[in-house]
Amino acid sequence: MSITEKEQEIIEEFALYDDWMDKYEYIIELGKELPIIEEQYKTKDRLIKGCQSQVWLHADCKNNKMTFSADSDAIITKGIIALLIRVVNNESPADVARSDFQFIKEIGLQEHLSPTRSNGLVSMVKEMKLNALKAVK
Repeated sequence: MSITEKEQEIIEEFALYDDWMDKYEYIIELGKELPIIEEQYKTKDRLIKGCQSQVWLHADCKNNKMTFSADSDAIITKGIIALLIRVVNNESPADVARSDFQFIKEIGLQEHLSPTRSNGLVSMVKEMKLNALKAVK
């Protein structure tokens, strides 16, 4: 499944919910399915700067496929990073770096977050893209 197809799947899932309280509940549920970062990677250098809560992100590239794991001390943030990971996990570094994460705009996520969480979302996307750029061959 391509990044675009995964984004479309998320857009369709969010369309099932009428209001943002239900969407937040769904985001929290997604956070429970997050590929959790191993304790050894919960280091200061993997903390995403610009997030209100603590978010650790670990990226790896094997066979030209990016894999991400993460954790956060906030349940909404955990769900947000889980959404981002779902879209770009097992994709090539070049595709991750090029991704515009269009689904964020389509589902209205950024406009329904507090300004600090919205900044954190931008920082998460930026960090994922930077990790991908480092892995581009």
